[in-house]
Amino acid sequence: MMNASLDRCFSFINSHSLPGARATPLGVRRAVTISRQAGAGGLAVAEKLAAYLQPQAPPNNPTWTVFDRDLMTRVLAEHDLPSHLAKFLPEDRISAIEDALADIFGVRPTSKTLVEQTAETMMKLAELGSVILVGRAGNIVTAKLPHVFHVRLVASLEDRIQRICAADRKTPAEARRFCLEEEQARARYVKTYYHADINDPLLYHLVINTSRVGYDNATHMIGEAVRQRV
Repeated sequence: MMNASLDRCFSFINSHSLPGARATPLGVRRAVTISRQAGAGGLAVAEKLAAYLQPQAPPNNPTWTVFDRDLMTRVLAEHDLPSHLAKFLPEDRISAIEDALADIFGVRPTSKTLVEQTAETMMKLAELGSVILVGRAGNIVTAKLPHVFHVRLVASLEDRIQRICAADRKTPAEARRFCLEEEQARARYVKTYYHADINDPLLYHLVINTSRVGYDNATHMIGEAVRQRV
């Protein structure tokens, strides 16, 4: 699954790197950012949304592509960073001590630099259109791009625990701890680097409770909202 996803991402990027490649016409350009609670279905809905939007896209548009974990591969490649830095790139995974040592000894870019490079890559992808960016404050990074639609997915803690248990074979206790720790990390990432509250509904066009509506209905709601935007 991960290899197939990476293949789609590289195919998207390469299609814009070939001689004669053109940006999508401004009038039909679309992009989506998805912020999500752990276990709320961010990646599942993103993949469904790409499949939903693709048949309805104009013929000259690039293929709708999801950038989630694969975004980090793109960041490393675009900024000529070694692959082992991938472990430092997930949201809020760098301690202050590690960051200080990196700044002093130049072992790796500081977290601020990595965040800035990630934001730069996200902006480039969003400007191309036909992309779904999952996580990493994509809604804030691309807030000034009028063609980008911002979504927040939430769900009850009980449902999120059940989903993570099923998907990752965690015990309920492990899944609960993962949900809470991941939520704190993502909120801290947005607060630290963008001085915003990840749970502020005013940062999004649409907030959806996937416990209430499910993944398929969430996909339809987002897809129709994206399609109808002028």
